[in-house]
Amino acid sequence: MKTSNQLVDEAKSKIKEISIQDLKSKSSNPHIILIDIREPDEYQAGYIEHAVNMPRGVLEMRIHQHPSVLQHCDTLVALEALSQHEIYLICRSGGRSALAALSLQNMGFPHVFSIAGGMQAWQDANFPIVQ
Repeated sequence: MKTSNQLVDEAKSKIKEISIQDLKSKSSNPHIILIDIREPDEYQAGYIEHAVNMPRGVLEMRIHQHPSVLQHCDTLVALEALSQHEIYLICRSGGRSALAALSLQNMGFPHVFSIAGGMQAWQDANFPIVQ
């Protein structure tokens, strides 16, 4: 039996995490994909500009519907196109995004990053959000 904290720690040992400062410096790059995996009500309370909301509970089933690959009608073609991008995942504090990053890695996405500290750290740093 494992606690949720143990599960998150295990995921973090297998994924790439970046800081909010690193994300902020990359956020102007049009080729990165930022997915906010919080629940819709959390997202609506404030999100990072250009972030797309895909809640953790449906991420794996809907990732192929990301706006950057919507022109592809075939799921596998869309997934392959998406896998060419860097994908950054953010949640409230970094736990859900770590688990989601591991899941996307297991799906075959090679360039997935979890944002350490999540939106909590982003807002604590007084970085801009859309409300």
